[in-house]
Amino acid sequence: MRSQGIAEDELFSFLLSVKENDRRYRHVLSSMCTLPHPVAVRAMNLFIESNLGDPGLFEGTASLEALLVERLGALMHLPEACGYATSGGTESNLQALRMARREAGVRSPNVVVPESAHFSFEKACEILSLEMRVAPSDDMYRMDAEAAADLTDKNTISLVGVAGTTEYGVVDPIAALAEIASDHGTAFHVDAAFGGLVLPFLPESPLFDFQLEGVTSISIDPHKMGMSTIPVGCLLTRDPSMLCSLNVDTPYLTVKQEFTLAGTRSGGAVAGALAVIEHLGRDGFTAVVAECMANHRRLISGMAALGYPVIAEPKVNVAAFDCPLSPEGWQVSHTRHGHMRIVCMPHITTTIIEEFLKDIGDMHV
Repeated sequence: MRSQGIAEDELFSFLLSVKENDRRYRHVLSSMCTLPHPVAVRAMNLFIESNLGDPGLFEGTASLEALLVERLGALMHLPEACGYATSGGTESNLQALRMARREAGVRSPNVVVPESAHFSFEKACEILSLEMRVAPSDDMYRMDAEAAADLTDKNTISLVGVAGTTEYGVVDPIAALAEIASDHGTAFHVDAAFGGLVLPFLPESPLFDFQLEGVTSISIDPHKMGMSTIPVGCLLTRDPSMLCSLNVDTPYLTVKQEFTLAGTRSGGAVAGALAVIEHLGRDGFTAVVAECMANHRRLISGMAALGYPVIAEPKVNVAAFDCPLSPEGWQVSHTRHGHMRIVCMPHITTTIIEEFLKDIGDMHV
């Protein structure tokens, strides 16, 4: 630490110079985050000092968190869902498995996850000392339900399915997995961190939420397709007792028990997430998703015309291609199988897609 502080002008000149080293979103095709909506930024700044870790001090902000859970619960066809705002999918997935472990109470617990599961499940299983059983994918990169059933036994505390996979944008056979979970009397967590704010706004979408009785918990990330500020996710549960099983005593706070993983939690990010949902409504989100999917389809058709057909038929705005080219100045990523992966987020416009296809085409020639 400096012995004497520096002037504000000098400080922000330094900060701006550092920010110049950050990538601009315009040519970033690999991120599941995007530029936050202006109302999210405004709302976050309004609640910047709010700490939901001590909600009795910030009762207004706490009411916004409850409303966010209610809105997302209703979107998942369960308005009375219990839940809370997390830091994102990693925390939500960890907490889902933590709940399942508490509820099951078995001595040698295991979890059955798809091959396409987000790497947060590997972290969660290591932290919670759970055996992670990986079910292979079918030829469309979706979880093989029969293989998942074969891996499930009396020590399985939870099945996991993904609604909108990180790498290929497909949806696992959630309905079949829900039946397997019900038959075995085990929890079933749906990781809809990305797809949860895409699938409900499509003209046609596979069932993936609380409409299926076997689904016990769902993770959704407003800081992805919800265009909120970073970080904010949400964990929803069908049964309030699941979250309450995680309660620990907090005697010196304004509440005497808490089930959250983090202590201090940003009320500003929660306000930002709710602000976008309230401002856009279903019609607004439908329009945003429709534009992303239109650009997504244009990308797929353009890549196919260049000889790079999409690897799997995605349900959400994520696509992977067997394309070895990577034009200079563009940020793409690659799946674990080496396929080029692109996400058509709201900051990716039609113009940007056309620029990218032109650059790929120039390299192709």
